[in-house]
Amino acid sequence: MTDATGDHLETEHKYDAEADFVLPRFDGLPGVDVTGPELHHLHATYYDTEDLALSGSRVTLRRRVGGADQGWHLKLPVRADTRQELHAPLGDGDAVPSRLSEQVADITTSRALHPIATLDTERTTLTLTGPAGQVLAEVADDSVTAVRLDASGRPAAAPLRWREIEVEAGPDGQDGTGPGGRDGAAEIAAALEAADRLLLDAGARQSSSASKLGRLLGR
Repeated sequence: MTDATGDHLETEHKYDAEADFVLPRFDGLPGVDVTGPELHHLHATYYDTEDLALSGSRVTLRRRVGGADQGWHLKLPVRADTRQELHAPLGDGDAVPSRLSEQVADITTSRALHPIATLDTERTTLTLTGPAGQVLAEVADDSVTAVRLDASGRPAAAPLRWREIEVEAGPDGQDGTGPGGRDGAAEIAAALEAADRLLLDAGARQSSSASKLGRLLGR
């Protein structure tokens, strides 16, 4: 559920896909309508300490331009497929907003945060809605180009490219605390399970990395 700041719990399932993977049709799922596709171009810069203290704690911090939720995003682990996402406005510079840096002060322990990677993503999204128009899930088909940065902010290696599919739960989440209550959460859980089956049957594979940055860093 998203609050006035844009903060929310993010539950998503991630899949690896080959470049020629054909996304299955989701409009055949019972009780599900599909809107889209919509195309987004996203550019994200990821921040961490020199020794990658945030990544070592399964925390990601990024400044992203593009998409409906552009800005600063801090993602904190909750459980295997769920993270707490905190937001701050994009702003004009690259200084990490204090609202977010304070949240990870116990991890960074006064060590400086600096850019460690950039990710450019061409994202195509589909929105899965229920009979009453409620959002059950968003399917994002991402083509990613990722670059690791050195201490000076220059590319440290050749770009890494891959394709992945994300299925993110709708705003009711799966814990029954959203506007739709337990019924809404049950509908979302069923939609996620059905979308998972479709993707696996079509040849997608469950991702071995919990995040795009994790994949770039080999974690």
